[in-house]
Amino acid sequence: MPSPFLASAGAATVPIEPIERNRLAAWLGRQSAALKSWVASTGFKAEAGSISLVPGANGRLARVLVGTEPGEDLWAFAGLPTTLPAANSYAIMADLKPEAATRAALGWALGSYAFTRYKKATATPARLVWPARADRARVTREAAAIAMARDLINTPAADMGPSHLAEAARALARRRGARFSVIVGDELLRRNYPSIHAVGRAAANKPRLIDFTWGNPRDPKVTLVGKGVCFDSGGLDIKPSSNMLLMKKDMGGGAHVLGLADMIMGARLPVRLRVMVPAVENMIAGNAYRPMDIIRTRKGITVEIGNTDAEGRIILCDALAEAAGEKPEMIVDFATLTGAARVALGPDLPVLFSNSDKLAGDLLRHGEAEGDQLWRLPLWQPYRKMMESKAADTSSTGNSPHAGSITAALYLELFVEKDIPWAHFDIMAWNSHARPGRPEGGEAQAIRAVYAMIAERFGAKRRRR
Repeated sequence: MPSPFLASAGAATVPIEPIERNRLAAWLGRQSAALKSWVASTGFKAEAGSISLVPGANGRLARVLVGTEPGEDLWAFAGLPTTLPAANSYAIMADLKPEAATRAALGWALGSYAFTRYKKATATPARLVWPARADRARVTREAAAIAMARDLINTPAADMGPSHLAEAARALARRRGARFSVIVGDELLRRNYPSIHAVGRAAANKPRLIDFTWGNPRDPKVTLVGKGVCFDSGGLDIKPSSNMLLMKKDMGGGAHVLGLADMIMGARLPVRLRVMVPAVENMIAGNAYRPMDIIRTRKGITVEIGNTDAEGRIILCDALAEAAGEKPEMIVDFATLTGAARVALGPDLPVLFSNSDKLAGDLLRHGEAEGDQLWRLPLWQPYRKMMESKAADTSSTGNSPHAGSITAALYLELFVEKDIPWAHFDIMAWNSHARPGRPEGGEAQAIRAVYAMIAERFGAKRRRR
């Protein structure tokens, strides 16, 4: 897709004038009688996202009025690329502060996204002249990373199995100069990743652990782990067809950490980054893992399988144990883990769990600042009783229908040492309906907040050099 931006205005550039609803009357008081009449006749009330196309004396489009909310909303201009005539270019006529200009440009870029691997776009998005104070490098990085994550999630499982996801990660590592490795099939057993192998062994596309590192080994270690279930049938506890329909998105956690890693490496943050994605398909065959099987994990903890459809935590635990063995400064994982999280907070608000109040507080603060909201739920230790097993060290699912997102997080917490700051995101990774800048389909959630937190915490080191 061509860039949605132009470096400078041309003869056909049309100004976009943002107007807040509570300031519309004052704005109209400064306009000509003809413009007032036009605004009244089109019913423009400056409601957020509404537009009025104002003609000029020559009959051509002369101006675009767009309703906005007070503040620096990321999505204020996101609906315009696909609603404005593409024959023109556009420029925002407002004195935007640098952060607002950057958000406006990012919203425009995200509003220009379309998934075109199998079907050509039905329309060409309109192009925007770069806002004067926008951070172009940041917008370009973030838009590209989010588009990559969306593309990976949107791709059907036939073309995005464990081997395909590994190749996507390999291509990213090669492009950014990272060291890439992958452990495939029975080699997982030989290298002591038995849980990943157990979940993925029934699939024709072999399970694997995707792993790459980037950056100076002397810099602070930051490790990202993403759930890569490329398709989830539910295994022997098979899902009903309605629940299986969107399961191509169950590798959304893996897509998130690849997108986040791309942002970190593209900005050349002074960290030693490690990215791990256990990639499997949870399928049905004679060698599929079964309910009530007891499996061993990399950490040595034995796990009784309560339900084969709770497979994400099983593959993540081996990767988290390996990540914790390096004693990094922090571990962050993303996973489309539980329906309980969606029941609690809906599809748009990712659930955050963390063993560190400082890390959680920083993430919540940056989520608010970036318009990339998230919500913290507790690692409520009394619920560990729900996870007890009479035959193994722990059950994978426990014996209660309650607090499913919390008990899943408590299970993962077993594999991370208490002195390592850890954040776990239980995400939807999908827009169930289209909104400006957020088309129906795969979505990246919370990665801008996490990037901002990492940049703030570790970016100062580079400035001191």
